[in-house]
Amino acid sequence: MSSLFGTMWIAVGGMLAEQGALDAASNNVANVNTPGFSRQRPVLIEGDPISLGPLTLGSGVVLQKLESLRDPILELRIQEETQQQGQLDALVSGMSQVQVMFTTSSSDIGTQISNFFASLNQLSTDPANVSLRQGVLTAAGNLANTFRTATHNLAVQQANLDVNVTRVVQQVNLLTGQIAGLNGQIKGMEDRHENASAFVDQRDVLIGQLSSLVDVSSVESDSGLTLTTSNGTALVAGNRSFPLDTQIDVSGVQHIFAQGTDITGKLTAGKLAGLLQMRDQKIPGVLSNLDALAAGFANAVNTAHRSGFDLNGAAGGDLFVPPPAGGQGAAASMAVQITDPALIAASSDGSPDSNGNLAVLSAVHDQAVASGQTATDFYANLVFGVGSDVSNASAEEDASQLILRQLQDQRGSISGVSLDEEAANMIRYQRAYEAAARMVSTVNDILDTTINLGRY
Repeated sequence: MSSLFGTMWIAVGGMLAEQGALDAASNNVANVNTPGFSRQRPVLIEGDPISLGPLTLGSGVVLQKLESLRDPILELRIQEETQQQGQLDALVSGMSQVQVMFTTSSSDIGTQISNFFASLNQLSTDPANVSLRQGVLTAAGNLANTFRTATHNLAVQQANLDVNVTRVVQQVNLLTGQIAGLNGQIKGMEDRHENASAFVDQRDVLIGQLSSLVDVSSVESDSGLTLTTSNGTALVAGNRSFPLDTQIDVSGVQHIFAQGTDITGKLTAGKLAGLLQMRDQKIPGVLSNLDALAAGFANAVNTAHRSGFDLNGAAGGDLFVPPPAGGQGAAASMAVQITDPALIAASSDGSPDSNGNLAVLSAVHDQAVASGQTATDFYANLVFGVGSDVSNASAEEDASQLILRQLQDQRGSISGVSLDEEAANMIRYQRAYEAAARMVSTVNDILDTTINLGRY
C-alpha cells in the first residue's frame, strides 16, 4: 500500500464511502415529509490496516452500513398510545351522537313529560271539556312517540356500529396481510445482508395504522416480527397473517373470531374496542334506562288512571298500553291505550264535573317510578350520565392526544430529518469527496508523468 497504486486505491475507496454518505443525506432530505421515515446515518469505519514488515499502513475509510435511527421502546409507547387514542375517538364519536338525542329541546322526553302533566292541569279546570281531554291524549301520544323515536334512533346507531365493526375487521385483515408481506421482504434482504430500512419504515407505518384499530403487541424474534392482540391472539407471524372473521350471534350482532375462537370480549383498545364498547355496553345501558323509565311511568299512570271514572261514569282503564313483563322493550313499544277522549278517568266519584282523579294522576309527577326516583329526576340523571360520559371521554382523548404528540415529537428528534443538519452533512461529505478526488487526480498525474519519463 506504500505504492502510488495503493494510494489511489485508498483515495478511490474514500470517494466511494463519501458518495454513499452523500446518497444517504440526499435520501434523508428527499423523505423529510414522508410519514414514518427514519433518517439514515452512514457508519464510516477505518479499513483494516496492512502490515509491511515493521510498518503498519492504513487502508482508508469504509462505509460499513447505513444505520436507521430508531428507538424501539419509543415506538412501542407510540403504538400503545395510538391504541388508546383509537378507542377514545370511537367512544367520543359514538357518545356524542347519543348525546344529541337527549339535548333539551321541545321534543325531548323530559319536555314531553312536563307537557303531559301540564295537560292534566289544564283539564282539571274543566274536566268535561272534550277539547282539553283530547289535549291530554295528544300529550300522552307525543310522550310515547318520543320514547319510541329515541329507542329507534339508538337501535339505528347500534346497527351502524355493527356494520362498522365488520369494516374495521376487514381493514385489520388488509393491514396484517401487508405487514406479513413486508416481513417476508425484510427477512429476505437481511439474510442477504442488504439494507431493508425502507421496508422497516413502511412496516412501522402499517403497524401504527393497525394500532389505531386494534390492541397490538409486537415481538421480535429470529424468524421475524410477530404481532398479537393483548390477549395473545396471533395476527402476524413472520410472513404469515391470521385473518379475523365476523359472525352473527344469537343476539343478531357481529362477533369477532380468530381461528374459530370468539375474541369479541377480549379486545381492550383501538377503534374496534371503542365500537364494541359503544355497541355492547353504552347504548344497551341507555336503552335499559329508557325501558325502566317508560315502564315505571306507564305503570304509575295506569294505576292512577284505574282509580278514577271516565266521562260516562265507568271505571277507568289503562291510559298507556301495559309495558312488557320485566320492562324490557317498554320504551320501544310505548303507546296510548285509549283513543276516545271521553274515556279519560278524570272523575273521582263518577260525576262528569269531578276532577278528583286528575289530582291523583298529577301526583305521579312526584312519585318514584324508576330506581326510587321521579320520572323527571330519573330522566335528568340519564341525560347527565350521557353528558358525563362524553365529557370524561373527551377529556381522556385530549390528554391522550397531548401524550401522543409529545411521543411523536420525541420520535421526530431521534428519527426525523433536520434539513439544517443534512445540509451541513452534505457539505462535509462533499468536501471529503472532493479531497479524495483531488488525491486520485494527483496520483494520476504522477503516474502519467512517471510512465512518460522515457520519452523525454
